[in-house]
Amino acid sequence: NYLTPENHVPEEPLPYPWESCIISGGGWSYPPDATYMEGREAIHMLIDIVAKGGNLLYNIAPGPDGRWQEGAYELLEDMGDWIEVNGDGIYGTRVLKPHKEGDIGMTQKDGKAYFIYMADKDQKQMPSQIAVESHRPADNAVVKLLGDDRELEWESTGEGFEVTIPEDLQENPPSEYAWTIKVSELEK
Repeated sequence: NYLTPENHVPEEPLPYPWESCIISGGGWSYPPDATYMEGREAIHMLIDIVAKGGNLLYNIAPGPDGRWQEGAYELLEDMGDWIEVNGDGIYGTRVLKPHKEGDIGMTQKDGKAYFIYMADKDQKQMPSQIAVESHRPADNAVVKLLGDDRELEWESTGEGFEVTIPEDLQENPPSEYAWTIKVSELEK
């Protein structure tokens, strides 16, 4: 009942259930000394797929002894650390059109919107502001960064909004590779 593009991520959301089956390192079966994708690449792929309404299946092939290679464990540790902080913006979500805006993937569930900022390759620090042009929070909306409990300051900008990231969060973000802004309610 699913379309399963193998080793491919569609360019746009699909109008039916789908799941990308992706080789995470080496091949579909066990290859000695496989090189696994890095955590950043895997997390950004997950965000891209989920923002388009799909599921992601990473293939990790066990060796003859039933164990994975070290690169697989490292990849899954990176993924697990990121999901522990940002999973609310991934699990059980639906497409929020236009699904992506620059480096920001968008999802929604239960009346809340999630804007997931994907960091550049060498970016370890969060930007001082994150801007979204296509959506605006309702006047009474609460805007937070997943992994931190405080409300963030934000302001309307045209059809969108801009969130100010406190300096301590910029320097010490709650996760690596991508950061999720949660908006309690969008303007109707």
